[in-house]
Amino acid sequence: MKKQIVLVEDEPAIRENYRDAFERRGYSVAVYGDRQSAWKTLKTALPDLAVIDVGLGDEPEGGFELCQDLRRLSATVPIIFLTARDSDIDSVHGLRLGADDYVTKDMSLDHLLARVTALLRRADAWAEALQQPDEVMTRGRLTINVDRMTVAWDDQPVDLTVTEFWMLHALARHPGHVRNREQLMQAASTVLDDNTVTSHIKRIRRKFQQVDPDFDGIQTAYGMGYRWYAREV
Repeated sequence: MKKQIVLVEDEPAIRENYRDAFERRGYSVAVYGDRQSAWKTLKTALPDLAVIDVGLGDEPEGGFELCQDLRRLSATVPIIFLTARDSDIDSVHGLRLGADDYVTKDMSLDHLLARVTALLRRADAWAEALQQPDEVMTRGRLTINVDRMTVAWDDQPVDLTVTEFWMLHALARHPGHVRNREQLMQAASTVLDDNTVTSHIKRIRRKFQQVDPDFDGIQTAYGMGYRWYAREV
């Protein structure tokens, strides 16, 4: 069965260009030109992946709002922001809202398609793992169910996106060992710039701090990367 991609883009020419590119790769594509029409469908049927423009018609940040709504429905459906706005502030904001990736429209189609393929491959691996006995990793107060892609701190759930989950998993597998940005990208099966990786780590920390304000389990090794080093109690 073809993978279903939802593309939300308000410029008709760009929308059709990306639709054609995705369909040539064998994807089934549903396209929308505004937030309202996209949400009407998304709230009743989740796609395998969503590609969302930030500015939608007369809503300069309509894509951000749509991402928030979609994340409330699913913590794991892959979301990519596609935008003409090349701004660190925008990319950080998009990742804070739960997107897995953020790319600009000057990026080549081949590069975008590679990112889509990586995210979908990762989702397939997760779905396959659900058919097997659960693999659970415990690190003191942290519990990671690898097969169900769930995380808990002191038995309280921490909702992570797919990208955030695999970055955390890479850190927690070997407590105290430093993982650089390249290793974290490999663990998450994605290609991101350094600032985007940093934004993901900051977002993971904030999610744990919402459960435990004193959380300090992810340490920065300046100039090298990050390590998991949480206290047991």
